Amino acid sequence: MSTIRNLEPGDWREVREIYAQGIATGNATLETSPPEWEVWDKSHTQELRYVAISDSGEITGWAALTPVSGRCVYAGVAEVSVYVDGRFRGQKVGDMLLKHLIRQSEKKGYWTLQAGIFSENLASMNLHTKNDFRLIGYRENIGKMNGVWRSVNLLERRSQVTGIN
Repeated sequence: MSTIRNLEPGDWREVREIYAQGIATGNATLETSPPEWEVWDKSHTQELRYVAISDSGEITGWAALTPVSGRCVYAGVAEVSVYVDGRFRGQKVGDMLLKHLIRQSEKKGYWTLQAGIFSENLASMNLHTKNDFRLIGYRENIGKMNGVWRSVNLLERRSQVTGIN
């Protein structure tokens, strides 16, 4: 059983490795390598980033929000990232992290969470739809990966607690 706590700068080595594992699958992101801490830290919402910790103290996964815009009218809208260490996939770590991130984001006033997921990433599609995200669109050929255009499903979750339902 895992516990969840705030992601701290000292976690970056392990978080970065988990991110690199996701990148290596070819179905998690268009990124080709994880950024340095300073870049990642600046782009993710400070108060909404978490790690899952195993009983033995290992970081098993992480979740964070990225604002979709710097404009104040979109202050309650963010993009979700959830990554799980390959050794812990299929053990509900991602579900626990996503549920926690949703609850905490609602407490902070977020009314819309978005996720961009490759169609081939069935585990992530299932995780998000299980947590009330719905498919709202498809971004065809949005970016290239290794010379191949990739398309992304756009999913959205509207809070029933905050904002407009």
